[in-house]
Amino acid sequence: MTADFNQDPVLFGHNSEQRIVSADLVEAGNSAKRDSIMIFSRINGEVRKAREDFAPFALVDGTLMSRWVKTSGKIPVAVVEEALAGNGALNVKLSFKSWKDCLKARRWLSTVSGISAGSSIAPYLVAGDPVTQHLMQTGRTSFKGMSFADLNRLQVDIECVVSDGFEFCNAERDGDKIVAIAMSDGSGWTAVLSGAELSEKEILEQFVLLVQKKDPDVIEGHNIFNFDLPYISTRARKLGVDLLLGRDGGVAKSRPSRMAMGERTISYTRFDIFGRHVVDTLFLAQAYDLSERSLKSFGLKDVAVHFGIAAANRTYIDGAEISRVFKSDPERLMRYARDDVLETMAIGDLLSRSYFVQAQMLPFNYQNVCVRGNATKIDALMLREYVYRRTAVPMPGMSRSFEGGYTDIFFTGVERNVHHVDVRSLYPSLMLSHRISPRTDELDVFPGMLDLLRTYRLNAKRKMLDSETAHERNFYDALQSTFKVFINSFYGYLGFSQGQFNDFDAAESVTAHGRKLLKTMIVALQKAGARPLEIDTDGIYFVPPPFKGGEAAITKALEKFRADFVRALPDGIEIEFDGEYRAMYSYKMKNYALLEQNGEVIIRGAALKSRGLERFQRTFLEKAIRMKLEGKDSLMPALKDEYTALLSGHQMAVSEFSKTVTLQNPPAAYAARIEKGGRNRDAAYELALRSGREFRAGDQVTYYVTGEKKSVTVFKNAKMASEWNPDNRDENVAYYLAKLDGLYTKFYSQKESDGSEQEMDLNGQEED
Repeated sequence: MTADFNQDPVLFGHNSEQRIVSADLVEAGNSAKRDSIMIFSRINGEVRKAREDFAPFALVDGTLMSRWVKTSGKIPVAVVEEALAGNGALNVKLSFKSWKDCLKARRWLSTVSGISAGSSIAPYLVAGDPVTQHLMQTGRTSFKGMSFADLNRLQVDIECVVSDGFEFCNAERDGDKIVAIAMSDGSGWTAVLSGAELSEKEILEQFVLLVQKKDPDVIEGHNIFNFDLPYISTRARKLGVDLLLGRDGGVAKSRPSRMAMGERTISYTRFDIFGRHVVDTLFLAQAYDLSERSLKSFGLKDVAVHFGIAAANRTYIDGAEISRVFKSDPERLMRYARDDVLETMAIGDLLSRSYFVQAQMLPFNYQNVCVRGNATKIDALMLREYVYRRTAVPMPGMSRSFEGGYTDIFFTGVERNVHHVDVRSLYPSLMLSHRISPRTDELDVFPGMLDLLRTYRLNAKRKMLDSETAHERNFYDALQSTFKVFINSFYGYLGFSQGQFNDFDAAESVTAHGRKLLKTMIVALQKAGARPLEIDTDGIYFVPPPFKGGEAAITKALEKFRADFVRALPDGIEIEFDGEYRAMYSYKMKNYALLEQNGEVIIRGAALKSRGLERFQRTFLEKAIRMKLEGKDSLMPALKDEYTALLSGHQMAVSEFSKTVTLQNPPAAYAARIEKGGRNRDAAYELALRSGREFRAGDQVTYYVTGEKKSVTVFKNAKMASEWNPDNRDENVAYYLAKLDGLYTKFYSQKESDGSEQEMDLNGQEED
């Protein structure tokens, strides 16, 4: 199924070529020849390939380049210059015979300008990678004319055994080896290569053969970048197995990379496989949670449970038990691996569709679509259109701070009958209604794209509501969600320091209009007798006026209240009353919990669901929050007594009060920094150093705290969880009871303090 409305070339590219599944650079290897791009298309189930010349390019400030040439000589590679129309500073396009020549020219530009490539003040631009440049110049995109089901996706999951004394497998240790590789695809095919039947080398060899036989367009895995593929690659190297996974029969290549995920930067090992894409469903889950904030963790099992796709009879094995289970019951481990890979496929089915649609629009290969930020994607769409129209590109504006969106809190505690009103696409609506766009966008591409996206989204949403089948409904839901993501990112692009068309004055104007509108909404609610509770950028939680009468009278009064509220707003602003909740617990700004009509509890904010808490604290916190929402605070002392009895009576398993830490650096590097006074001591690293075993970066350490006093130096009193003896328990009961008391005091006594103190109490600042 494909979109059945006109696909505008500004959004979808000026080339309508169908069913492209991947493209990759083929270097000439001969200075007399040009590089080329190999394009793979899936036609009638068969993968076909075509090859065409590729001329990489750079955009430069022509005036400055003339000056550089006079002082430093010509660019040391063959180049074709083209003057571009328009007023942008980057007004000359340089074209090269090969990607190597392009990179050589970039180094020359960096040297003569004294400004490194990628800097926002660099007076030159080499856009993206070879495939991105090819797609920009040709107007091609992936997957046009295809449905998501047409994509050949192969899922991979591995299981490993661990050497004695370690918790997490490390591919560099000879004793830590792969004992299972599970695979699946959309046809219903699954396979598990078992270490009970094959040697590790044979498992890897069979894996390579199956990838080539199945010829997937996409290889998926959950944490595939930072676990499965690095592990497979390292073990293959140790065992002399060539990892020939590419469509050209070439090896998988890896390099360190980073991606932005909200305010975090995630480091990972990027794998590039010729003619194929690698997609990590862990990253897709993290991206999903940026907006939803509803996942308890990003682990495969928790994500599957959250989305309701975990099979009722699926096999579960604790990670620490895998080595033991392989020895005692290998068939059970193989069932576990098969269930893992099937859950990975189901998560990909759910979370990949939006990225599939984005790939039909963007000048990125599918793998990059899944890891690039939205502002970067908008920048690429803008650049593609300017390159197509042979128009000069501006330099990015200078980054500066400005006042952001309006957030406020009017109430802390528990309130009943809470409603939510949301401004649909607040900032995009303001940008369109007030005609706010980058001043350097002389072709008016930016507002045109925003308007088109809004129209497309409305069309897709209408078709989703009219859909007669689940397949059709899922397609249009993915489509409208994709458009929504882009629409809501246009404001962020204005304040994107690396955006060629950014405009901080315009961004400041948008937030000023937003604050004014939201304050107008607050006044309108108050005049109508409603009580605002919290406002967060584009939505307001409030308690409606106290309507009187029976159910019918209250419903009618609520409808009138909403209609009057809409009339009080400026033209062009669409709102949606999108939530009614039995109760809301407001803890502090952007940290609250909601009790839905069906009894489900939604918890928002790191202060209320910190992943840094021990498991017993998290479960206590969840139960305490539910009690507050349900008006059962009187039961909280009994809940506290229950947990106190479990801790005091040594009835909790070590997994309830231990912490697991992944070592980000080698313990030796940590020790060197400690010696120089460059950091505080950390329990996990101290334990790794004291163990006498060779821990490496990426290894995990699970520990608990011993002793008898509640105030202890954690790194001095930490002990490996693997050394915990249930017959001779030594966990520090006083220490853990103090943590429980801290949570109880916060949520039962109703004592409020400033936000930073509350966060510290919840997350625990323990290390010296």
